[in-house]
Formats: sequence, C-alpha cells, structure tokens
Amino acid sequence: MQRIAKFEKVSFEQFRKDWEDTFGSADGIETIYNDIKLPKRATSGSAGYDFYAPMAFELKPGETIKIPTGIRVKINDGWVLKLYPRSGLGFKFRVQMNNTVGIIDSDYYNSDNEGHIFCKITNDTNEGKTVSLHNGAGFCQGIFVEYGITFDDDVTEERNGGFGSTGN
Repeated sequence: MQRIAKFEKVSFEQFRKDWEDTFGSADGIETIYNDIKLPKRATSGSAGYDFYAPMAFELKPGETIKIPTGIRVKINDGWVLKLYPRSGLGFKFRVQMNNTVGIIDSDYYNSDNEGHIFCKITNDTNEGKTVSLHNGAGFCQGIFVEYGITFDDDVTEERNGGFGSTGN
C-alpha cells in the first residue's frame, strides 16, 4: 500500500470559529477539541478511515446536521479523499451525505480555513427510524482514491476555500 496522506487536527482557534458558526455556542469547546480523534481504519483490510463524532447527536427522520470534524488532511498530488456515510448507518437508517459524496482535494489543505473538513448528513429514512450517536462514534468514512487528468490539462490555479471556492 502507498502512504499518501496524513490526518491532523485543525488549530483550536479554527475549530472554535467553525463550531460557533455552526452551533452558535462554544460551551465546553476545549473538551470537545481535546477529545477529537483522528480518523483511522478499523481493520487492516478496511479501505475507509472512520471519522468520529465530536459530540453526541440525534437525527430524527428528515433532520440534517453539519458537523465540523476538527480534522484536516494533507494529501499527495494525484489523490483525493472521498467521504461517505458509514456503511451501517446507511444500511440501517439511510443516512446520506448531503452532497452525495464529499470530495476533499489535495489543495484544500492550504485553504484559509486550514482545510477543515465538514460533513453534512441527513437521516433520510423511510422507516421512521431515529439515529442516535454518542460522542466518539464513527459516522462517516473517507476513502483515498487516485485520479488522473487529461493530456491537454493546463490548470495552474489553486483553491482557497471550500464550496464554491473554485469559482464554478
């Protein structure tokens, strides 16, 4: 296996800013930040790196939550991190990523927000089930994928931000 990336925590200042922007309150933020776990694989055969909830939450049918993970990732050029719901959550509760698949490009790491990865998920159940996850529970997974570019590609621009930062 190639080793092509490294997970890190964003700075405390960035995490606090994004947490307050998302939830409005920063009560207990230092404890939340200190307890953030870096993504890891569950087994040697796992393709996905589990991302862990920085707080407990509940999603009733149709509800959505945007989670500031406190995580960033430095990725070698030619690779991308794709984010999906954990398989069990998708199967049991029909948890969906709001953008279907999260795409974390290698140049996102250098963005003004330190490349802070957010996951926005929805409980899209058609069975009336409520999702309850405790602090530290795995809720999404990231898989690194190699990609190629066309022979006539001449792009030299780099991003500075998340959604919409490429101007498209």
